[in-house]
Amino acid sequence: MADPYSKPGLTLVSTPIGNLGDISLRAIEALRSADKILCEDTRVSKRLLEKHGIVSRLSNYHEHNAKLVRPKIIDGLKAGAKIVLISDAGTPSISDPGYQLVKACIKNDLKISTVPGPTALIAALTISGLPTDSFYFGGFLPNKRNARRKKLLEQKELETTLIFYDSAKRLLNSLKDANYCLGERSAAIARELTKIHEDVQRGNILELIEYYERNGPPKGEVVVVIGPPTKKPNVDQKELKLMLQELLSNNSLRDSVKLATDKLGVSRSIVYEQALNINKE
Repeated sequence: MADPYSKPGLTLVSTPIGNLGDISLRAIEALRSADKILCEDTRVSKRLLEKHGIVSRLSNYHEHNAKLVRPKIIDGLKAGAKIVLISDAGTPSISDPGYQLVKACIKNDLKISTVPGPTALIAALTISGLPTDSFYFGGFLPNKRNARRKKLLEQKELETTLIFYDSAKRLLNSLKDANYCLGERSAAIARELTKIHEDVQRGNILELIEYYERNGPPKGEVVVVIGPPTKKPNVDQKELKLMLQELLSNNSLRDSVKLATDKLGVSRSIVYEQALNINKE
C-alpha cells in the first residue's frame, strides 16, 4: 500500500533534535520523494540531507517570510506537488509557523500527512523524572521579565507539569521568575539532548538557581521542565527560627536550609528566606 507522502500533498516530517542518526526510514523516504522541501534554514537542513544522500530542492519557510510565500506553496500543492515541511530540529508546527500552513491547506481542502518523530519537549519530559501523565507546553518563555512573569502566573494554578523552551542567556532570570511566580517546585533543565554533551540538571527551582549561579549559564537552547505544585504542611515560624539559629551556628546557610527543610517537610523557599533574615540580624 502506498504511503501517504507518495501522493500529492503536504507532509510534515520530523527531523533529529541533535543526533543526525535519529531519523526514521519513513522520514528519509518522504524527503527523497518530495518535489520540494520547506525548511527554516537551508544550511542546517542541507547537512541532514547530504548525510543521507538526498538530493532535493530546498526552500525557506520561516516566521519572517511565511506570510509572503504561503500562497505560492498552496498554489504548488493545488497543481499536484509533493511538498515536505521540516524544521531545523524536531517536529514542524511546534513553536514555528508550520501550523499556519496546515491551516491554509485545510481551508483549501488539500491533503496533509505526517511522518512523526523527535521533539525536544517530549524528550526532555521523559527523562526529567517529573510527572508525565499530564503536562502543559508553553512554547518559548518571553524575553522581557514582565511578560515572562505574566505567562508563568497564568499557569500557577495548573496541577500539571509545565514545559517551556528558553535560551541559555535568559535561563537564570527565567528560573528566578519561576521561583517568584510558582514557588518551590521540582524542576529539570535539559540541553544538548541526544548530543555528546547531553546534560540534564534536576532539583527544586532554588537548587537550580544556585547551580547556575555557581557554574554559569549553559550553552544553546534549553528545555525547562517544572513539576506540578506540591502541598506543604504549615510551618511554625517560631519553631523554624529556633531550629535555623541552632543549625546556622554549626553549618553553612545552604546545609542549614537543607537540613531544616528535610526535617520539617516544608517549603524550601520559606526556610531559605528565614535563614537569610537570621543572617542579617
